[in-house]
Amino acid sequence: MNYWTQLSIDYANQRNYLDDLFSVYPTIPNGIRELDENLWKKVENAFNSQDNKNLIENLLKLELFPIKDSYVAYLKRDKSSIERNPKTVDRLSGRIYEMGLEKVFERSAEPKETNRQIGPLFRRWLNRGSLGIKPVPMKEFLSNNENAILDAGDNEMMNFAKEHLGYTHSKGLDLVARFNGKYVIGEAKFLTDFGGHQNAQFNDAITTATTKVDAITIAILDGVLYIPGNNKMYQSVTETYKEQNIMSALVLREFLYQI
Repeated sequence: MNYWTQLSIDYANQRNYLDDLFSVYPTIPNGIRELDENLWKKVENAFNSQDNKNLIENLLKLELFPIKDSYVAYLKRDKSSIERNPKTVDRLSGRIYEMGLEKVFERSAEPKETNRQIGPLFRRWLNRGSLGIKPVPMKEFLSNNENAILDAGDNEMMNFAKEHLGYTHSKGLDLVARFNGKYVIGEAKFLTDFGGHQNAQFNDAITTATTKVDAITIAILDGVLYIPGNNKMYQSVTETYKEQNIMSALVLREFLYQI
């Protein structure tokens, strides 16, 4: 197995991994979503008058629809479908009435999922100089061959990698660096659970780690993937991709300086 993957697994299972990881991904509890007062008043009026069509139309305008239902996305994307499908509107309305107005408000105002807000945190961690050097803008990055980390957005990093390193994917990058004269590119993900969106995040990072470019490719992964057991992520990093550079952000500094 890749040494840095094994080191990351050992770190996660033998040390205060989560305590240390908080320095990279300091997730902060979020307050409730703010609902537009005028829009919510329309929801209340439609609810109280049992006006199903207006109730659903206005709830669809909220950032978060209060119930999970496979047909909601369609109604949201094609507003004209509300008129053509009265039984679906009535069915959804029945569930809304059953919940009660207070619960509808509570569900609609739920905070955004934490894992969708942690994307910029890895970049902030880099900008604090956590790898021993602070990221620099493109002009300075290109001006010499010293150790450096590129300070740029996802797309700018991707374009640099395409122009200079033969990168061909359309995915933005979280890290473009140069250590000991060698370029390093990678994606960073904090995988908070198994399944669904998290699997897609995992696969994105693995795609970067396995792509062929004129640089060292890495996947900077943290979270549940290092928990030993019969889960797909752990099996992937210890078997399928055991030769790839997959590692925790907490061992990234040591990896870069030993290149």
